This record gives sequence, structure tokens and C-alpha cells, in this order.
Amino acid sequence: MTSFKPKSAVPNLLDLVAEGEGLRIEFKRLVHSAPKIARSITAFANTSGGVILIGVDDDRRIVGIHSEKETLEVIDEAMRFYIEPKPRIGVSFAEFRRRMVLFVDIPQSPERPHFHVERESRRDSGKRGVERRVFIRDGSHNKAASEECIALMLSSREPLKVSFTDRERRLLDWLNRHNRITAEEFADNAGIPMKESRRILVSLVRSGALRLDTVNGIGGYTLALR
Repeated sequence: MTSFKPKSAVPNLLDLVAEGEGLRIEFKRLVHSAPKIARSITAFANTSGGVILIGVDDDRRIVGIHSEKETLEVIDEAMRFYIEPKPRIGVSFAEFRRRMVLFVDIPQSPERPHFHVERESRRDSGKRGVERRVFIRDGSHNKAASEECIALMLSSREPLKVSFTDRERRLLDWLNRHNRITAEEFADNAGIPMKESRRILVSLVRSGALRLDTVNGIGGYTLALR
């Protein structure tokens, strides 16, 4: 769902521009590709939320947008065709020296993960295929989420259930000695299916006992207090 606010509804334009791009702020000089803006919207919704300033260059110059109508049409196309499920976003305008900047405000979504959906023709067969990917915000960049990160998002929709059996205690003892473990390693060590391994590890992350960290695109788990 998209909500619209009147012009000049966001008075902190200069503060946001001065802060620069980062985890919760992205600048775009213009928007002409619905799939690209959809990737940024999903990344913010899947992470900590944030705002996209359209009409601001990478070097922080406020250049403004040429057409409010065309920019809104691209955002509408992105929401309708390239994101599932659709997150809630807010759209506002602010004017600076007769230059219009569009704000796309994306809260952190309780319905994570949101998928970036793109339909592509396969080179081998020529048939149309659908690629569904989950993006998250990493500093000032959007990156594909690991399977562990996606599992954590899905788990956050459910009530937290944690049990400390011998299996969990052995896992914590192992981490005291080895620092880090992957879901595959835990599944092998405990002799359990990968699905069960991820469920246990994700529950321990949500409980605060473990921390999920990704190194070179590979998700792993460490003790939270180390």
C-alpha cells in the first residue's frame, strides 16, 4: 500500500542529504527502471527501513526531478509488478530552490521477507522464467540475503519457541571452543536434517543467545555475548 503526503511534508531534506547514503538513506538522481527501484524498496523493507531521495545525485547535489507524474508511475509499476508481497510505503515531496525532491519512505516490514520478482527469458530455451530474490541493506548497498537471513525473517512471523535440550547445550559448548558454526556443520554434527538445524539456530538467534553473521556470502552463527 502506498500513502501520499503533501508537498513540503518532509522538512529535514537538507539534514538527510548532509548525512549521506548509508543503511537507511539512498540517493537517486532519477528513476526510470521499475525493477531497479523495486530492489531498493525491498532491501529497505527487509532490513531496518529507510528513505529513498529521488532527485538527489550521488555527490549530494539536489538536482530535482523532471516529472512528478512519470516518477510516481515508475514507483507504482515497481510496487505492482516487481515486489511480493507489497510493503507499505509513503511518498512525499519537498521543494528546494524550485527543485522538487521525491521521498519514498519505507518502514521495516513485519511481513518480511519481501521478494524482488523479475521475469526473464532463459537463454537456453527462450522460455520466460521468474526469478525471486530477497535483498537486504548492507551499509549503502543492496545485496542478496543468505538463506539463513531469509529463515530468520520467516521465523520472526511466528511466536518464539526455544528449548534447551542436550542438543542445544552441546551446540553452545561447541561454539565456546570453535567460535562459529554454519547450519550445514550443525546438521552434520547433530545428525539432524538441515531444516531442523536452521530452525534451532534461528530460534537461538531470536532468543539473543546467538548472532547471525555473514562472511563472504556464507551465513554462520556465533555466540552473541562473545
